[in-house]
Amino acid sequence: MPLALNIEPHPLLDAAAFTAVFPRPLGSMGETNLPALLSATAAAPLQSSDEVRAAVRDLLRHGGYKPTGRGKPASEYLIRAVTEGALSSINPAVDACNVVSLHSGLPISVVDLDRARPPFKIAVAPAQTTYVFNASGQSIDVEGLLCLFDADGACANAVKDAQRTKTTPETTRTLSVIWGCKTLGDRTAQTLGWYRALLSGLGATTEVLVTA
Repeated sequence: MPLALNIEPHPLLDAAAFTAVFPRPLGSMGETNLPALLSATAAAPLQSSDEVRAAVRDLLRHGGYKPTGRGKPASEYLIRAVTEGALSSINPAVDACNVVSLHSGLPISVVDLDRARPPFKIAVAPAQTTYVFNASGQSIDVEGLLCLFDADGACANAVKDAQRTKTTPETTRTLSVIWGCKTLGDRTAQTLGWYRALLSGLGATTEVLVTA
């Protein structure tokens, strides 16, 4: 039975979420063709644009968050990293996420399902909500930002995901969230379809979450 995901009402959010089960731990899956797609010039069914970037910023800004500087959407970071040649392969789950986010222009979160605990919900983070987002212990203040929450609190969003639920070489199950915008028509659905197809090509089984 699919996991349940409660999404609090939001006038701009068009989120999609699904789980993926990989045939073996990510660290033992070997090389894939995904790194070749981590390029702005790679052939892809979707392309980012100024319209998409503006819509994503409006989405994140709605709750009071300021998506600028170090707090800009992860999808914008990917574009810059590719331009500077600073984006490299991490593991098949993260590579697929980065490929789809880069070309669709939509931020995407991916968490290790075995490091997170249900129930899951998406909501705007209240005041004084922070979490560590990298291995060196740096924290991000996510007040006013749409976040994925598990039983232990906020763990992912369109800017930076929490360190405590990030994938590892031992990961076999993931939960992905596409932070789409209602103003962009069916872009979320197109992104979801391509993302799941890429993972299927890696031998992963995916299942869309039941949302409420």
